Amino acid sequence: MPSVALRRAARETVSGLPREFWWLWTSTLVNRLGAFVATYMALYLTLDRGYSASYAGLVASLHGLGGVVSSLAGGVMADRLGRRPTLLVAQSSTAAAVALLGFVSDPVAIAGVAFLVGMASNASRPAVQAMMADIVRPEDRVRAFSLNYWAINLGFAVSSMGAGFVAEVSYRAGFLIEAGMTAVCAVLVFLKLPESRPERAAKEVAKEDDVSLANVLRDGRYMAVVGLSFLVALIFQQGSVALPVAMGQAGFTPADYGMAIAVNGVLIVVLQIPVTRVIEHRDPRSLLVVSSLLAGYGFGLTAFAGSVGVFALTVCVWTLAEIVNAPTQTGLVVRLSPVHGRGRYQGMYTLSWSAAALVAPLMSGVVIDRFGAEWLWGVCAVVGTGAGLGYGVLMRRLPVQRPAAVPAKSAEVRAV
Repeated sequence: MPSVALRRAARETVSGLPREFWWLWTSTLVNRLGAFVATYMALYLTLDRGYSASYAGLVASLHGLGGVVSSLAGGVMADRLGRRPTLLVAQSSTAAAVALLGFVSDPVAIAGVAFLVGMASNASRPAVQAMMADIVRPEDRVRAFSLNYWAINLGFAVSSMGAGFVAEVSYRAGFLIEAGMTAVCAVLVFLKLPESRPERAAKEVAKEDDVSLANVLRDGRYMAVVGLSFLVALIFQQGSVALPVAMGQAGFTPADYGMAIAVNGVLIVVLQIPVTRVIEHRDPRSLLVVSSLLAGYGFGLTAFAGSVGVFALTVCVWTLAEIVNAPTQTGLVVRLSPVHGRGRYQGMYTLSWSAAALVAPLMSGVVIDRFGAEWLWGVCAVVGTGAGLGYGVLMRRLPVQRPAAVPAKSAEVRAV
């Protein structure tokens, strides 16, 4: 009987969604199966190229700076030009930039191309979220975003393990594989996904034009959410920035890191959908507070790790934080975003993750070089505590309402 119930739950999870959603879902999965740069850039620079952790942090920060530039631009493009053109431009540019990154050797050139990769790859995020909202019925969006988030992490789990072994043979091969996979995504978008931006009457166009980036910035309540999201993202970024550097300095191999970090994707694949069903009607304030604390102290526990197994256990702790935070946080973002100007609001939310990708590597590289990795893990615990307190205060000022939670991209840490 449990198997019957399981099959029924699986059927209910995947049924009723439009064909266009599944092509977008497939594009997401293909993109994440080829992920390499974001996960192994720090190891490539420190182990293969012999640069310092500070330089690796600087390059990763420039990658994040590119994301900062394109997050808002991608949101505006998605609103004005359309979702499909934005995706095509972003994914094609990403494929070309990632391939180039595998061949440049000059430190200045590496830094410059990393900036271009960050700018191109992050431009697609607001368009993906907006397109998904366009093509899926409102009552099915929770399920659709959950499935998309599941695809992101399924691809991440597989690519983390596979790319670790690829890196031991050839980092360049990893760059070329990611470039090829991203190009396949662009082909899928071109062949299978029509433009989804709703047709609007002249009155609606005028109303949307009233929602400028300045309006988003003046929305104090929403910007508070963006600020707290930045703090949480700052912590989660350490999984792909500081953790590989710290493990490398401790004598662990890229494959060891790949096995440890793959736990993150595997747990999310297994637990995200059932956990979302459990928490979607819970008090969002307590969920955001608890998830922030789990994130901070999960990374804080890394200071005591001395084996791959213990590193994997710490990954389990902050992965639980991610599983809880992603749907709850994005449900809050959806709740505070107006229908008009959806791309701009999504772009601003994406900006919080891009800004974290800019700050986190630079911060972690300097702290590790000057004080040691243990200090960095302590800082993560402090930041997590601050974010938890911030959510506790902010949620008291919001109207009493408990919307269904909608997972994002997280990991935004792992965008399409």
